[in-house]
Amino acid sequence: MTDRTRITVLEAAVAAAVCGFLFFFGLGAFGLVGADEPRYAQIAREMLARHDWIVPTLNGSHWLEKPVLLYWKIMGTYALLGVSDWAARVPAAAHATAMVLVIFFFMRRFRPGSELDAALITASSAGVVAFARGASTDMLLSATFAIAMLGWWAWHQTGRRLWLATFYVFLGFGALAKGPVAPALAVLIVAAYAALHRDARVFLRSLWLPGLALFCLVAMPWYIAVQGKAPEFFRVFFVEHNLERFGTNLYRHSQPFWYYLPVFILATVPWTFFTFPALADAARDFWTRLQTTNQAESPAARKPLQLDESQAMTANADSATPITDDLPVFLLIWIVVPIIVFSISRSKLPGYILPAIPAAGLLAAEYIQRRPAFSRIQVMLHSLLCGGIMAGALLVPWRLLRDPVPDRTRNIIAGVSGVIAIAVLLMIRKRGRQWLYLATLLPVVLAMAFLLKTASPILDAALSARLLSQGIDQQLGQRGLAQHAPVAVFNVRREVAYGLNFYRNQPVGYYEGEGPPDLPSGIPQGEHVVVAPEGSRTAVEAVVAPRQVLRLGGFPPQHLEFFLVSK
Repeated sequence: MTDRTRITVLEAAVAAAVCGFLFFFGLGAFGLVGADEPRYAQIAREMLARHDWIVPTLNGSHWLEKPVLLYWKIMGTYALLGVSDWAARVPAAAHATAMVLVIFFFMRRFRPGSELDAALITASSAGVVAFARGASTDMLLSATFAIAMLGWWAWHQTGRRLWLATFYVFLGFGALAKGPVAPALAVLIVAAYAALHRDARVFLRSLWLPGLALFCLVAMPWYIAVQGKAPEFFRVFFVEHNLERFGTNLYRHSQPFWYYLPVFILATVPWTFFTFPALADAARDFWTRLQTTNQAESPAARKPLQLDESQAMTANADSATPITDDLPVFLLIWIVVPIIVFSISRSKLPGYILPAIPAAGLLAAEYIQRRPAFSRIQVMLHSLLCGGIMAGALLVPWRLLRDPVPDRTRNIIAGVSGVIAIAVLLMIRKRGRQWLYLATLLPVVLAMAFLLKTASPILDAALSARLLSQGIDQQLGQRGLAQHAPVAVFNVRREVAYGLNFYRNQPVGYYEGEGPPDLPSGIPQGEHVVVAPEGSRTAVEAVVAPRQVLRLGGFPPQHLEFFLVSK
């Protein structure tokens, strides 16, 4: 084994270990949160119970908003590890890890010396960490899309068809992860890159018929099968949940046009003060190249971009020398296109621009690798941000409990974050780029450890329905009642309903009759438990009269009460 191979193995092991902590540690520290996590986890459970790999269902009804890849992965995890909330999160963590390792080996090939930088920056970016730990489709799309785009760039640099095949195969997986958004973004990014070079053949050579066949082979069988079994699939998925979601505010996710600027800033923490200078450098390079293409070029200057495919493959088959060294510009386009596309969309959610975050990590690593030193103000801002990460983590429990922070606690938090900021500053000033990653990962690891160990009971109580479901069972058991009695909700957030749906493995009804279409509406006929906001007993009694209402207990972290309603 050569010295370079030993170093590569060691660095890859470091990257994998960082992923192991950031993505897998404490996956079950708190329960499933939001509406999507418990909903997707329950859909996979139902598909596994029915041994149905085609049609997603929720509470027995077709649920066709998203493709099937996440459900397949969760079903596999359930089969191996059993049904649990943390098992539902494993596929996202595994995809994030695979993405980081692919980035490591890609940079080793095309930017030797910056591979560990790129892997660590990507792995520790807030957007990647957050979605790698959630049972949602966003990380599966982001990981498969990132691998596809890296495959396209590798083909563009080397001319090897294996990389172009990788591009098409992983776009197929992206289409199974979240639908047509993966190929649509890829087309826009490659087209924008070709337009910058005034060379349509960059785009046209990418339209490879065997590659298109590979894409169809990966993605189309499920789409055809589900359309055959659920004829409403095309209307629900493509029309309602793609076209109407993009062009209207049907699903009430409207945000201002500039919404993704703060989202992008937060998603790149703690590397924000390296990411934005890297973006600025790439933008200057982009502008220079754009001006150059607007000027008359000599035939000799244009000749490299006019190589036909066979010439490009011959010239580059055994060489790492690129046709053009435009990686920063390519990464800039990769970042900007998703942000612009989803800024135009009428429906906006933070996870929509997650496919841009791996490119931001690559661009920051490439920028850091080229810099002999960092400016004093840049290091100071970075250090303050690292201290702010620790302060933010320490404040989370108080924010969730909505309690004022005592002066003594506030002083302790300020002191701890100040020590972290000073330590990061001194480490970088003393050792420079050598210790940049160690210094930056220190507050990230400490903040994660605090949230997943010390603060996890508060997070669990305030954000998840796991403890609420346990509390209901406990109160029913104390009264000698069936612990799996039917449950309904009244005037509560849909996150509570979907959470109870998963943790109780039973449909949760909506009293109001206007709940989500995948949850039953109306007051159950038999004896049941109803969950409502604190102080709702009179309202519940008025709705169910003349049936009797018995208060079973309360759940103060989410300001909820639950009642037993007689037959």
